[in-house]
Amino acid sequence: MKPRERVLKAMNHESGPVPIDLGSTAVTGMHCSTVAALRDHYGLEPRPVKVHEPYQMLGLMEEDLLDAVGVDVVGMEPLSNMFGYPSDDWKLWTAPWGQELLVPGKFNVTQNEKGTYMYPQGDMDAPVSGHMPSASFFFDTIIRQPEIDDDNLNPDDNLEEFTPLTDEELVRLKRYADTAVSTGRAVAGGIGGTALGDIALVPAPFLKEPKGIRDIEEWYISTAIRQDYIHEVFSRQTDLAIQNLKKVQETIGDMMDVIFICGTDFGTQTGSFCSPDTYDELWLPYYKKMNDWIHANTSWKTFKHCCGAVENFMSHFIDSGFDIINPVQCSATGMDPQTLKDRYGEKLVFWGGGIDTQQVLPFGTPAEVREQVLERCKIFSQNGGFVFDAIHNVQANTPVENLVAMIDAVHEFNGAK
Repeated sequence: MKPRERVLKAMNHESGPVPIDLGSTAVTGMHCSTVAALRDHYGLEPRPVKVHEPYQMLGLMEEDLLDAVGVDVVGMEPLSNMFGYPSDDWKLWTAPWGQELLVPGKFNVTQNEKGTYMYPQGDMDAPVSGHMPSASFFFDTIIRQPEIDDDNLNPDDNLEEFTPLTDEELVRLKRYADTAVSTGRAVAGGIGGTALGDIALVPAPFLKEPKGIRDIEEWYISTAIRQDYIHEVFSRQTDLAIQNLKKVQETIGDMMDVIFICGTDFGTQTGSFCSPDTYDELWLPYYKKMNDWIHANTSWKTFKHCCGAVENFMSHFIDSGFDIINPVQCSATGMDPQTLKDRYGEKLVFWGGGIDTQQVLPFGTPAEVREQVLERCKIFSQNGGFVFDAIHNVQANTPVENLVAMIDAVHEFNGAK
């Protein structure tokens, strides 16, 4: 069975080999250091890893590594990354931990004893929007919240980043789609502007001078005390998103198999940021509108990322029209794999959940990694509806022997079926 066939079969809830995703999205990727370690393990051509998502310092899984690992999904490059510039015009840069990397041409930083500082849109005349502490391996957002005047809040300020796709962007999107389809793998992509209140995007590290409500704490407060404002932002954002989705459908048609809609988190390790009722009031109507349009006009499956303890949100995600849930954080409270599969496995595709990236993958033994992967594959793959991936991105300093044990265990499971 070919890679794309494996993925489509799984997404249609049909039994078959478990497909693998490592790197198709910004929440299913690998830190650039681990990509380098895998390249070395498989004896691939030595060359600097491309950092295609600088915010989390994710490394691009190039074709030779995708083949070596047996990955079934490839991502379309986004039109711009979290710092507001495209991942192209590569140049060499040495990371603080000593790794020589290829970074986008507008990856412009300054460094001091406190770490590395990133500029939005690569403009070094703008205030910095990201900070990688000296002992860290990825960037944190710098909050640039203007003083809030409740009497003069303007929803336009939280809509600044949402604009119609240009003809130039659509040409570039088509080029990215052509490249992805040529691999023979299933294609995952996204266009930006479809995520509602994603807390990683609210501070807008991609804008030079963000206005509106941009502080994370203030945004969560607003979902309780400024609901009319949130409704106005979400409503107008959704209408524009659908206009852009129409343009994308006309440009690439069914070349894309999976569309990343949002990374809005509702869960913590032990609970949630809001109640399901609040989700139904603020988020559900707008996500349903987007998902309904997609399902009525395309063959794309819609992908929802949400970390944490969100078992009690699963039925609400289904009601919103989502096809896929990621990362399936089984270590969070109430997120038992078998319970999730039994209750929601007929309606949701579990994309992730294959291995714990907080404890087992980085700190366990290869034998412990193999055991958990085999167990998760057995549970989640029953009657299809499972694409193997780690629980969120694989982090820096993860032992390469554990990564290989993870990959080998999936192939072992498939070979035993």
